[in-house]
Parts: sequence; C-alpha cells; structure tokens
Amino acid sequence: MASRMFLTADCLFCKIIKGDIPSLKLIETEFSYSFLDINPLSKGHALIIPKYHGEKLTEIPDEYLNDTLPIAKKIAVAQGVKEYNILQNNGALAHQVVGHVHFHVIPKPSAEEGLGIVWNHTTPPSEELKKVFEEIKSRL
Repeated sequence: MASRMFLTADCLFCKIIKGDIPSLKLIETEFSYSFLDINPLSKGHALIIPKYHGEKLTEIPDEYLNDTLPIAKKIAVAQGVKEYNILQNNGALAHQVVGHVHFHVIPKPSAEEGLGIVWNHTTPPSEELKKVFEEIKSRL
C-alpha cells in the first residue's frame, strides 16, 4: 500500500520529519522517523514517530504502526543495554507532551537511570473485572 503521509505545519514532530528542525536521525523509512531525544532520561533515549500526524495511537493508520516496533527493536539492540522501556503515551493525563504519536525507547542501565514508574494498580472484585472484560470484548 502506498504511503499516505500527512503532516501539519505547526507540529514539532512534523517539522522534524520535514527537516525544518534538525535532529540526530537514527532510522528513517517510508512510514517512520527515529532520532535521539534531546532531553533524554538516559544515554541513548530515542524516539520513533510515524510520518502521519495524529495525536493518539487510534488516529494512526496501521501501516505506519506496523513499522514502529521493528524500528524500536533495532534501536534497543543498538543501544547495547539488557534492559529498556518501550513507552507510548496518549493524551495529557497519560503524560503525552507533544501532540503527535511517538514511541520512546529508553535504556534502563541501572535503577537510578532511565524511566521511573509508579504503578497504581488496583484489585477489583472478580465480578467487576468480568463486567469490564465483557464490555471491552463486545467492542472488539
């Protein structure tokens, strides 16, 4: 399928893809662009962005998303660390800062470096969990 690149004039990441803003490019394909983060959480922190503007994952055509994980894998191998995070946020409440879908590949070389996470999990009653399961399953 042919690429349907869609970029906007005012988006930071669209400007990087177009070359209007310089970046330290790692891998570029028909569907994706990856580069080093200029505010890294650890050495080698990289970003992968689809060449299609959308703020949330659900707005990006599948052919662009199919390209991102193989690139993330290549970057993770090239970073040379055994442990790392692959992160993708959707919306301000989910800690998305730039309104263009992007994936982080963040090396975790030590407990002090890289991404820190506080996991606010709950343990709902089994009947509540089953209700949520049925709601989601019915929409798939």
